[in-house]
Parts: sequence; structure tokens; C-alpha cells
Amino acid sequence: MIQFLYRATWFIALLLIQGMVLDRVHFYGYATPVIYSYFILMQGTETPRKQLMLQAFFLGLCVDTFSNTPGLNAAAATFLAFVRGGLLRMQTLRGMSDEFEPTARTMGIYPFLRYIASAVFIHILLLHLIDAFSFFRLGELWWKTISDTLITTVCIWCIDMIRRKQ
Repeated sequence: MIQFLYRATWFIALLLIQGMVLDRVHFYGYATPVIYSYFILMQGTETPRKQLMLQAFFLGLCVDTFSNTPGLNAAAATFLAFVRGGLLRMQTLRGMSDEFEPTARTMGIYPFLRYIASAVFIHILLLHLIDAFSFFRLGELWWKTISDTLITTVCIWCIDMIRRKQ
């Protein structure tokens, strides 16, 4: 029950921060932090894939409601939940237990950073590809993807460091 309340609090907090603040922030016209993906990335490995995908879809749908982008974030968040297990397995050490929550403390700094960066890159690339729905202006698409990935990775890293201090 406590775990449910903890996750629900994170869900609501990240949703409100993303919807009310970060959707309106654009560094140099390009970089927009997409920190709601942290909710998907921080789920423990014991979370069943179907449950995670449903949570990710609902989170993406809520973000879509705030930002008036029907289905865009829901599709990207659901895909991120789908590939998260594979990305996590690629970054973990062989001697780790099967059930853990992915943080810098449990995974190590560099594997966690690689996990965040690769997951966020895939999420944001899909987000921008669905939004553009073409490969015209590939340079702009690439620049938006890289800048959003960098700023989101830094934000997620900072959130994880703050959580680690508590």
C-alpha cells in the first residue's frame, strides 16, 4: 500500500511538473525537458511489463491532455515501457539480483547514466518522429532530439541525485 502511494505521488508530481511548467520551457527554442519518462524508468524490475505499459500509456495520455497532442506522448511512453526491460538488462551487471529499482546507487553511476541516456534518446526520437511524421528537415529533427535528450538526461540525473540524498 505504501509503495502504491509512493508511486502515485511520483506519477502526479511528474505529470504536474511536465504539464504546467516544462511543456512551456524551450532552451534556445529547441531543448525541452521531458522528465515524465523518469516515472517509467524508475519502476522496479519486479513490475510486470503489462502493468508498466498500462501505467506508461495512462501517463502519456495525461501529458497529451495537458499539451494538446492527442496520442503522441502516449505512444512514445508505451514504447519506452516496452523496451525498458531490454535496455535495463543490457546495462546491469551479471551478479545483480533480479529485483531492484534502477538508480545510480543500485546499478552504478555509468551503467545508470547509459541506461537513462539510451532510454531517453529512444523515447524522444520516437516522440519527434511521430510529431514530424516525415524525414524532411532531418537536421532540425536531429538537433531537437539531441538537445532534448541531453537536457532530459541531466534533469533525470539531478532528480535521482536528490532522491539519493534522502
